[in-house]
Amino acid sequence: MKIDAIFSLAIKSILLNKSRSFLTMLGVIIGVSSVVLLTSIGTGLQAYVTDQFASLGTNILYVVPGDPFGSMENSRNGGGSGAMIASRKPILKKSLYNQVIRNNRDLIRDGVMNSTNVAEAKYAQTTKKVTLYGVNNSYETVANAPATKGRWFTQAEEERAERVVLLGPGIAEELFGSVDPVNKSIMLNGQTYKVLGVLESKGGGFGGVSTDNYVYMPLESIFKYFDSEIIGAFVFEVRDKEQIHEAKLAVEKTIGEELEEDEFSVIDQTQLLSTINSILSVLTIALGGISGISLVVGGIGIMNIMLVAVTERTKEIGLRKALGATPNLIMAQFLIEAALLSVIGGLIGIVGAFAGVFFLQAYFPAKITSEAIILAFSVSLAVGLISGVAPAKRAANLSPIEALRYE
Repeated sequence: MKIDAIFSLAIKSILLNKSRSFLTMLGVIIGVSSVVLLTSIGTGLQAYVTDQFASLGTNILYVVPGDPFGSMENSRNGGGSGAMIASRKPILKKSLYNQVIRNNRDLIRDGVMNSTNVAEAKYAQTTKKVTLYGVNNSYETVANAPATKGRWFTQAEEERAERVVLLGPGIAEELFGSVDPVNKSIMLNGQTYKVLGVLESKGGGFGGVSTDNYVYMPLESIFKYFDSEIIGAFVFEVRDKEQIHEAKLAVEKTIGEELEEDEFSVIDQTQLLSTINSILSVLTIALGGISGISLVVGGIGIMNIMLVAVTERTKEIGLRKALGATPNLIMAQFLIEAALLSVIGGLIGIVGAFAGVFFLQAYFPAKITSEAIILAFSVSLAVGLISGVAPAKRAANLSPIEALRYE
């Protein structure tokens, strides 16, 4: 019997029991959809993070309190609480920032200090809880954050701690709707602030707080009116990306004269991106592995149904053997049936994953890769073949006489 005839028989057997065949494939459909969808989310997150860092440029240095990467390692070993407490101390100070700028003018073009707080923002009858982000006026150029409406505050306004703010586009829309917020006033914790401008959208947020929902104000203003002088980080713009390593060593040396080694970290974009991507890679693999469990369940379902099919078609198998069909041909037919169930289920699952990603992209970064599709399809085919082996062997080993006498 030719291979095309075996395929024809296998397809006819599947179509004879459409409902049962679909329910058999359901486990594979769910498994493949889950694998492709969850790995797409992980890949999308990595691509988003990479794009965000690229938009800032590759010539940026961050100075943060403590050791954030060491803190993650400590927390896994049960020692993370001390690092968290230390990070809340006012370790980074304006005098230290100014010292770094003065000592390294040949390497550093500009810099920014930042400090965060929370407040209740109100305009007309609308009230929102917001994140306040205190920065220097150089934030516009260092962080590539232009105002699409209005303007940034000046250095003089910053030094005078004036009550002026810029709004992220998200919070601007929530508070003002279609009204132009420039030169309007909002209330922050009961105090009046003038809106100077609205920033360009940066997007993102992953369902959490987005920078589009921040309220930006002069650093001195957040210190003066919100009773805190804790600086969260220094951000330095290096003159040439080729000098990033030299600048990092120079900044470490300057700050090391004032602080202990374990009190601060100087991080470049490459180091930070590499660490985040390694975490996201592990997360993507974990998500794919967890969702792959449903593929195993789908394979067990195929095996069970194929074993039932062997029992139901015992007389058919006996008749075919009596007419000359070899055990290998019988085995091939059942293997092909199992593989077809798995492959068709895999194809439906991939289509379902594409639909899911299309829907998710409106709310969350997701990106389907050819590697994820090939992997999911290959695994679904392997699942079908492996789950079909036992039923196929059972069918091939049936005695034709006993099979013909089976009731």
